[in-house]
Amino acid sequence: MSLVFAALNSGSNANCYYVGNDEQAVLIDAGLSCSQTEFRMQRLGLDPRRIQAIFVSHEHTDHVRGVARLAKKYGLPVYVTPKTGRQLSGLDQKLAVLSLCDDALIQVGDLQVHAFTKYHDAVDPLSFVVSQAGVNVGVFTDIGTPCDRLTYHFARCQAAFLEANYDEQMLEYGSYPHYLKQRIRGGHGHLSNQQALDLFLAHRSSDLSHLVLAHLSAQNNSPQVAHDLFRPHMGTTRLTVASRLSETPLFSI
Repeated sequence: MSLVFAALNSGSNANCYYVGNDEQAVLIDAGLSCSQTEFRMQRLGLDPRRIQAIFVSHEHTDHVRGVARLAKKYGLPVYVTPKTGRQLSGLDQKLAVLSLCDDALIQVGDLQVHAFTKYHDAVDPLSFVVSQAGVNVGVFTDIGTPCDRLTYHFARCQAAFLEANYDEQMLEYGSYPHYLKQRIRGGHGHLSNQQALDLFLAHRSSDLSHLVLAHLSAQNNSPQVAHDLFRPHMGTTRLTVASRLSETPLFSI
């Protein structure tokens, strides 16, 4: 079976990433409302009943807004670290809330989800790689620094959602106050376009077939700026820029 994947939304307004096969799937984060998640899946021809679990990267609202409602409606387990879980509302005793930790390997049907820690200004943030039969799809967003764990896992992916949050010049000369600029670029915030490109150039696998640029800032980046920076370097890797307004196409590998 092939792995299929899509960003249902990607940006500071909402984040939700779908990875699955013909029979089962997982969501990495659920920052959209339940109805919007269902609507966007329907437009991609996906049945929400395929979802077998939700994995939560961290507690920020744009990643968890729809978690409780989706979990209740479809009877889904929610995988979250204990520290992050204590920050979330709506995860009551009626839900199956299962504990995550650094370097956890969770089997969900034929899918395996590998969680690992990252640098971000949250209580216990994680990134994820979803695998099946040796094919790996990474979800790497909300990253302050491209640490050794990130570079290791990125290098083993055949497809990846990779944060390209801000253009350095746009952030520097934009309207954000100084403290917020420092938060974004200070090592526990977000990856710039250039940091993401440097990671891609230094650590991409020879069989990386899809790169989806994710979590672009509405104020300090643009899809065209990010696309134009990456495009000359892609080789055979397909480049897509995820939208903060709609879903990407459904990709298959």
